[in-house]
Order: sequence, then structure tokens, then C-alpha cells
Amino acid sequence: MKTFKNLINSDQLTLVDFYAEWCGPCKTMKPILEDLKRKIGDKATIIKIDVDKNQEAAAAYSIRSVPTLMLFKAGKIVWQQAGVVSSNDLSKIIDAH
Repeated sequence: MKTFKNLINSDQLTLVDFYAEWCGPCKTMKPILEDLKRKIGDKATIIKIDVDKNQEAAAAYSIRSVPTLMLFKAGKIVWQQAGVVSSNDLSKIIDAH
């Protein structure tokens, strides 16, 4: 299994959804991300990070609200936004990178 660091440091685009189980808007993101995966196929890897279970990762990226979405390429954050984002918007963002 690839680790978080391996995934975000790869040349493959990696979309990270920082979420929490108790967060209502985070639950809204689940079907959006499933739809996005169908749209983009292998253009990007999508991973979910539970901020309560992975406090080090959340602190490392100064996650202050959930959901926070970050797009990584070769270890660098190329895009980030807090809140719910539509699959169409996410698809356009991934295509732009």
C-alpha cells in the first residue's frame, strides 16, 4: 500500500479530501468524489484523510476546516479550497493541472 507521502510526492496528481466523520458537508463530498473518479479515471488519485485519525497530516497542512480539498503534484500543493466543491469544478481543476 502506498503511503500518503508517496502519493503526494508522485508525478501523478493526487486530490486529498481532508474530512471528519462528524462533518455534514464532508458526507456531501463522498458521492461527489465517486462521480469525479468516474469522470477522470486515472488522471488523478483521490484519497480521503480523516483529520481526527491523522492529526499530524492535518497539522502539517494547517487544516482549519473540513472538508478541505488539496491537489498535489510532485509534493507541491497546486490547488486548495475549503468547503464542498462540485465534481464538474474539480474535473476542470484537475484538467488544468
